[in-house]
Amino acid sequence: MATNRTFTMIKPDAVAENHIGGILSMIEQGGFRIVELQKVNLTPERAGEFYAVHKERPFYNDLVKYMSSGPIVAAILEKDNAVADFRTLIGATNPANAEEGTIRKKYAKSIEANAVHGSDSDENAQIEGEFFFGSQI
Repeated sequence: MATNRTFTMIKPDAVAENHIGGILSMIEQGGFRIVELQKVNLTPERAGEFYAVHKERPFYNDLVKYMSSGPIVAAILEKDNAVADFRTLIGATNPANAEEGTIRKKYAKSIEANAVHGSDSDENAQIEGEFFFGSQI
């Protein structure tokens, strides 16, 4: 069952390049309401916990190192059909394949430094939102 909330995170590359405002603006222009927002530095341990699902994957250590390399901005967003609509707004993981007008097409540098994370399901949105905000989204 689709819910009206999702989780996103502006990644260290986009924060370092001063794209927080531009990304948040695109989110709001996409019809989302920002319900919760925080800027935080992930320790390698916390980044490892967040990405534990990928622990056995070959890119896990690089991902943890990258996600703990600088501050991130975590947010809970609200809109009807939030997860699916946000996945459309952020675009393909590889910015070269992302549609024009998507966040990743505009702000991502590479598959690895792809500017934003967006939950891929209602269940994961709940888990990821609780990880950062400690309450059900």
